[in-house]
Amino acid sequence: MNPQNPRNPRNPRTDLDPRYSDATADPAPWAEAEALLAAAEVFWLTTVRPDGRPHVTPLIAVWSEGALHFCTGPDERKARNLEGNGSVVLTTGTPSLGGGLDLVVEGEAVRVTDGDRLAALAGAWVEKYGEEWRFEVRDGAFLGDGGTALVFAVAPRTAFGFAKGDPFGQTRWRF
Repeated sequence: MNPQNPRNPRNPRTDLDPRYSDATADPAPWAEAEALLAAAEVFWLTTVRPDGRPHVTPLIAVWSEGALHFCTGPDERKARNLEGNGSVVLTTGTPSLGGGLDLVVEGEAVRVTDGDRLAALAGAWVEKYGEEWRFEVRDGAFLGDGGTALVFAVAPRTAFGFAKGDPFGQTRWRF
């Protein structure tokens, strides 16, 4: 176990689970996970429907200021789910078994409405995904070709890294 400060999002408490890790594995550093979260293009978002069933959908997201950010139309299933339950899981990774680090981020989706913050995030979307993802900021949301999009931030509460290949390992980060 790592004696790092679990309240500091830049320095989470880090554990390697020996039950799911090779004896020669080391915990993955959080800086590596952050870099992968920033570079990943596609994520899978899991929300909870009002009746308790899970809902999973692929989407794009931006890592900024210690949180993943995604957007969705106000009438989409995920936005309606978030009205009643903000608990979410975001996952990303590689499609191979022989290498890479798959990531799972658990947290609370919190709506972002501050105009300055939304403007910075709109710029981050263009920087990462290109001009076709340019948004205006209006009335506490993004406005694009598809209409209004609500923006949510998910700061990790707990995150997991699944190292594949040699050595394999499971790292848990607690914030």
